Formats: sequence, C-alpha cells, structure tokens
Amino acid sequence: MMQKTLIISARPRGIHSITSLIHHELDDMLKEVKTGILHLFLCHTSAAITINEDADPDVPLDMMDILDRIVPMHRELYRHTAEGDDDMTSHALSSIIGCDVNIPIRNGKMALGTWQGIHLCEFRKHAPNRTIIATVLNIGR
Repeated sequence: MMQKTLIISARPRGIHSITSLIHHELDDMLKEVKTGILHLFLCHTSAAITINEDADPDVPLDMMDILDRIVPMHRELYRHTAEGDDDMTSHALSSIIGCDVNIPIRNGKMALGTWQGIHLCEFRKHAPNRTIIATVLNIGR
C-alpha cells in the first residue's frame, strides 16, 4: 500500500476536472501497480469528488445547474449559516455527491472509461485549498 497527500489549489464554485492533476501527481506510484485500486478521499465537508463525463465542457456546467436546483442557496431555508449563504448548501451537496471515489488500476494506469474523468466539486464561493489523500492498494504485480 502507498499513500500520498495532494493539495489542490483553491478553485471557484463549480465542478472542475482534476484528472490530469491526479495522473501527474500519482504517475510514479501507479506505474508500480499491475492490478490495484486507487482510493481518493477528499478531506472536506463543503466540497465533493466524483467521476463524470470529462470530454464536453457543458457537462460540469449542467451538473452545477442541476445541483443548484436540488439544494438551492437561500440562506433563509437553513439554520446552519455561520460561514455565509453557501454554508449549509455546501455541506448538503458534499453529502449527496460524496467525499471519495475508487478507481481500478490496470497495468500502471487508472482504468477510467473512455469519457470519464475525476472532478472536484467546489461548493464554496470563496474556497480554500483542498486536500485529497490518495491511497494505492497493490493487489497484484
């Protein structure tokens, strides 16, 4: 098992492809693995990580529109607003989407589907840097 902590620079509110960043940061670890699992854990309660379409730039925009309809950002709807009108909305969306993903590793590479990519879902208007713990489980060589 190998593990690395990644710091993702602050991004604006929205859904951001981080596939190439993950690949770049973990290439040395992944190339050691013939068969395995990459677990990515986002250490935050106001953002999320997911796998989705990574070829069409409209998909992240549409996804954010959908999420805004599911959990509207109206301060008067929520009790927990200590950090602003995006506070409870961010926590709810983080729980809905989730804070981790598992990706198979095959022959030293992430075995994502043709159109799939890894996305950081940033729900804060003014977000901090985000931390991801990447754990590689080597099942076979």
